[in-house]
Amino acid sequence: MKEKNSLLKTSSGSFALLLVLPILAIFYTAIGETDEVFSHLLSTVMPTYAYNTVVLVVGVMALTLLLGIPSAWLMAMCRLPSEKWLQWALVLPLAMPGYIIGYIFTDWFDFAGPIQIFLRDITGWGPGEYWFPDIRTLAGATVVLALVLYPYVYLLCRAAFMEQNVSLLQSARLLKCSPWESFRRISLPLVRPSIAVGLSLVAMETIGDFGTVSYFAVNTLTTAVYDTWLGYSNLNAAAKISAIMLLIVILLLSAERYSRRKQKLFQNQFSSNEDFRYVLTGWKKWLALLWCWGLVGIAFILPLMQLCIYSYKYFEQSWTAEFRDYALNSLYVSVSAAVIGVTVALIVNFYHRVSPSKLSASFMRFSSLGYAVPGTVLAIGVMVSVIFLDHKVNDVAKAMEWGRPGLLFSGSMFALIFALVVRFSAVAIGSIESSLSKVSPSLDMASKTMGCNTNQMLWRVHFPLIKRGALIAALLVFIESMKELNAALLLRPFNFETLATYVYNYASDEHLELAAMPAVLLVLVGLVPLVIVNRSLEQKH
Repeated sequence: MKEKNSLLKTSSGSFALLLVLPILAIFYTAIGETDEVFSHLLSTVMPTYAYNTVVLVVGVMALTLLLGIPSAWLMAMCRLPSEKWLQWALVLPLAMPGYIIGYIFTDWFDFAGPIQIFLRDITGWGPGEYWFPDIRTLAGATVVLALVLYPYVYLLCRAAFMEQNVSLLQSARLLKCSPWESFRRISLPLVRPSIAVGLSLVAMETIGDFGTVSYFAVNTLTTAVYDTWLGYSNLNAAAKISAIMLLIVILLLSAERYSRRKQKLFQNQFSSNEDFRYVLTGWKKWLALLWCWGLVGIAFILPLMQLCIYSYKYFEQSWTAEFRDYALNSLYVSVSAAVIGVTVALIVNFYHRVSPSKLSASFMRFSSLGYAVPGTVLAIGVMVSVIFLDHKVNDVAKAMEWGRPGLLFSGSMFALIFALVVRFSAVAIGSIESSLSKVSPSLDMASKTMGCNTNQMLWRVHFPLIKRGALIAALLVFIESMKELNAALLLRPFNFETLATYVYNYASDEHLELAAMPAVLLVLVGLVPLVIVNRSLEQKH
């Protein structure tokens, strides 16, 4: 048994080291000698990139608060018509890639778009005789990203509102508190931890976004990494910018935890058959419905309808051999990442199960670090790692007179699949950890008594009990890999496209209508994890 545990320990430690290697590679490369490219960027455009990034993050955080908290409170604390539909409909914008929303909004709001044409028709104004906001600006990118990211705040705050002690709300009513006073003085202070977590997720997603800011021509640190690598072919400068972004992410996570360091909220739950929610009537009811359904319509329903119209009108141009090939590429890469990610999650979780210690817990944490790293930054770390491996393999092959194998790792799908595993293993680890925690420890003792070794215990006892959680983990990793754009743009082999890069390339060339069908497919695929999350939320409450 000790030999088996030793093998499990070695495997778990090796996977943890491999998954944290790209992050270490970024800092190792960044502390190297500063070259002319980075010095030039630092003295010219880097302050503008940093300023745009900060303004974008702050703006998106503020807008997601404005959109997410009222929606969460209305769904948790008020009775409304169609509330069962609205509860999950408000999550749907999370499945819509930001750059697709950006393209559709540009199509609608540009000078030649239907909204400005309608405005000119009813007013008789001509070109230059009126002012209309330009969508392709930093403010436009802020609005678009807020519309697709507010569900992070909505989901966490809605769950926190629903978990609040009913007696507190009943006491507020007895003290004649209005709904607004109850929200401001009782509910809002209790959901601050959820707000902090939601905002940290929004900030990290905003920092890591490339598709939207690139389409809107807003230069941020993420676009700087992309341009430095592909434009200047300078990996050292790209690693330095990536290290700066990684430090910002670490600072955000640390600030979120520090802000909650002294907060201890204890809410004694008890069951009550009474429906304590407010009943909205008259103009308040219609205003609440207009707010919630308007948000869903603007951020999801109308853009999806536009994509469906494009798909119907341009079906023949969209249904091509290229589309089918790129769909198969995405399928192959995503399935590979899902299988490897679940395997890693099983090993590190099971080692922590049979040998709980600080070491096994650290293996799990290290294996999950990649999820907090923006895709573009992670791609640079992976590129540094695989190029190093390529050089070493070629050096060994030359010394052995075998002939140079070439770009064995960086020039193949290995780099992309490796990046996806590093990025999304945390999703699989969390899902399998949750499933394993529900398996009674007595089963471990019983299997040991019956002579089962570690491998037999995993495959004959635990795996049959957690296979549903493993399947959900594989599904989540598969879907996230299908949608990943940043890493795919930087790490894909030559003449290799995924559905995400295929759609982005058409959108950036102002021809999204020709890729509307794969865009609809990406959106529909993105709905699956949202359905899983929403069902789990409903089961808990």
